[in-house]
Amino acid sequence: HTRYISVTGVQTCALPISAVLLIGAVFSALDHAEVVGVWLGEPYGTLVLTLAVTIIEVAALVSMIAHGADDPTEAREAVFSAIMIICNGLVGLCLLLGGYRHGEQELQPMGASAYLAVLIALSVLTLIIPDYTTSAAGPRLTSLQLVFISFLSLILYGAFLFIQTVRHRSYFLDARSAAKGHFDTRPAARQALVAGVGLVASLIGVVILADHVVPAMEEGFAWLHVRNVNAASGAALAALVLLPESLNAIRAASRNALQTALNCALGSVVATIGLTVPAISFFCLLTGHDIVFGLEKRDTMMLLLTLMISIVSFGAGRTNVLTGLVHLVVFAAYVFFIFVP
Repeated sequence: HTRYISVTGVQTCALPISAVLLIGAVFSALDHAEVVGVWLGEPYGTLVLTLAVTIIEVAALVSMIAHGADDPTEAREAVFSAIMIICNGLVGLCLLLGGYRHGEQELQPMGASAYLAVLIALSVLTLIIPDYTTSAAGPRLTSLQLVFISFLSLILYGAFLFIQTVRHRSYFLDARSAAKGHFDTRPAARQALVAGVGLVASLIGVVILADHVVPAMEEGFAWLHVRNVNAASGAALAALVLLPESLNAIRAASRNALQTALNCALGSVVATIGLTVPAISFFCLLTGHDIVFGLEKRDTMMLLLTLMISIVSFGAGRTNVLTGLVHLVVFAAYVFFIFVP
C-alpha cells in the first residue's frame, strides 16, 4: 500500500513537469522549423514549418485515440476546435487589436479568397458531408469514402501550397510590406544544421511527452465533471499546437501587417485539415480504430456561421474593430457551448 501511494505521488508530480516540457518542446520545434525554413527558402521553407505542426498535432491525436479507443470523435473535435479557435478567436483578436491601434487594416483580397475557398471545401467535405452519406450508419464514412476524402484533401492542399509559394506569391504578401520575420538575413548553413537537429529532437520529445500528457488531460476534464470531455480536450489540444503561430499572428497584426497575420492563422488551420485529417484517417484504417468526422447539428451551424462571417469580413480587403468583435462574439459562444452544451 505504501509503495502504491509513493508511485502515485511520483506520477502526479511528473505530470505537470511533462506538461511544461511538452509546451516547451512545441515552441522549440516550431522555432527550429522557422530557422530551417528561412534557410531553405520557398516553397520548401513553408513546407518544413507545416510538416512540423502536422507531426505535433498527429502525435497528440494518436495519443488521444489510443487512450479513448471507445469514443471515435476525438479527431473530429480537435479539427473543429482548430477551425473555431483560429477563424474566430485568433482572427478576431488580430482584427480587434489591429483595428484599435491602426483604425483600418488592409489585406490582399485574392490571398484571403484563396484561403477561404480551400478552407470551405475542406471543412465541408470533412466535417459536414459525413452527416449526409448513406453507405455507413450515422455520421461516418466508409473506408473507401475516408480514403477518397483524404486523397482529395492532400491534392487540394498541395495545389494551395503551390499557389501560395510559387505561382501567385504576390497574393500573400502584406499590402504595407510591414511583415518581417525573426530573421532579416538568411541563417548560415551551420545554424540551419543545428536547427535541423534540434527540430528532430524536439519532435521526438513531443511524441514521447504527448503519450503521457494527453491522456492525463482527458482524465482531468472528466474529474472536473466536464460534460463534453472530447470537445474540451480537442480545444485544449488545438490551442496548444497553434499557440506559437498564434503569437506570431498577433504580433504581426499589432504592427499593421494583417496579411502576414492571416498567413500564420489561416495557413495553420488549412494545414490542420489538409494534412492532419488524412494522416489520422490512414492511422485509424491501419490500426482498426473507429473514427467519426461528421459534426453534430449545433456545431454544424457554428461552422457555417464562422465561414459566412469570414467571407464577409475579408471580402472588402479592409477590416476594423467591429469586424474583430463579431468574430470574438462567435468564439465566446463556441467556448460557452463546450461547457454548457
